[in-house]
Amino acid sequence: METFTIRTPCSSANIGPGFDVIGLALSIYLELKVTIDRTKKSSQEPLNCRITYEGQGEESGEVPLDPAANLITRVALYVLRCHDQRAFPVETHVHIINPIPLGRGLGSSGAAVVAGVMLGKQVGGLHHLDDNRLFDFCLMIERHPDNVGAALFGGFVGTYLNPLTPEEVARVEIPLSEVLPAPAGGLDTGERPPEPPLGIGHHIRFTWAKEIKAVAIIPNFQVPTAKAREVLPKEYPRQDVTFNLQRIALLPVALGQSPPNPDLIYLAMQDKLHQQYRQKLIPGLGEIVESMSPSSQEGLLGVCLSGAGPTILALATSNFEQIAERIISRFRKENIDCQWLILEPAEGTKVIRPENS
Repeated sequence: METFTIRTPCSSANIGPGFDVIGLALSIYLELKVTIDRTKKSSQEPLNCRITYEGQGEESGEVPLDPAANLITRVALYVLRCHDQRAFPVETHVHIINPIPLGRGLGSSGAAVVAGVMLGKQVGGLHHLDDNRLFDFCLMIERHPDNVGAALFGGFVGTYLNPLTPEEVARVEIPLSEVLPAPAGGLDTGERPPEPPLGIGHHIRFTWAKEIKAVAIIPNFQVPTAKAREVLPKEYPRQDVTFNLQRIALLPVALGQSPPNPDLIYLAMQDKLHQQYRQKLIPGLGEIVESMSPSSQEGLLGVCLSGAGPTILALATSNFEQIAERIISRFRKENIDCQWLILEPAEGTKVIRPENS
């Protein structure tokens, strides 16, 4: 009997001006508790895998328990089938514990992809795959590197993609139909799916000042990432692009300085590429971002939308409850309830095995 736990942090992307570039791993963790009973010769479970689940979306049944439909196990199967393993080992049990809110801009799908890639590596005995190679597999499923980069490597990271060939660009992402048939569509031909190119994306770790905490204010509604992308323009004014470039050059330096400089961080966290367009999806967002500053709220450094939203991320050094209550009170005017959490930068994805295993 083999047992281990995969622990993957949630993440906040698009920090300030860092749209599709900067990610921050935060201290809410998706956990997979995995048991493999290799004494059995066969399994009655589909693909030799049984999934159980507790956490966000459990009561509503949002998370499928069929390994052919669950995102985590589908991603694991992609890794396995790229290495000529068609199913999980007999017999695998994956118990998922997920406290990350779904569809709220805290990287729930990115964490699922990273955990799935790591699951494929572990159950398949693919120990030659290092984290940089696992990043390639993540990016074939989720082509936005900021969330998956933060969830895999941890900390405060900048990410980028290498130029791809025209054929790779046309594919955009590996269709999961090449791994399995429905619900993604397509036929499972039994052929080996194409492996990712080497070095699709890269990351760099930035310094994070120890005094800075992240206050996450999480409204009780979802904003699907696809819908949040639809409201963005296809072209931007040059001055808006320049505005973000100027600030993104400041942000990693500003957030790494100790003690933090509130005025510099506040300036560096401003954005003109996505937040103003997503205000129509998130009531009160514009007022929250424009009205809250270090001069109006002691302890505050800056406020931004987390990922595609609707979670608001406030970076601060003190007065966390007061900061959260100011933002929650604005949502309350729209009859929107919220929860809030104080989070810290988190380590990347870890595999934890019992000491005697």
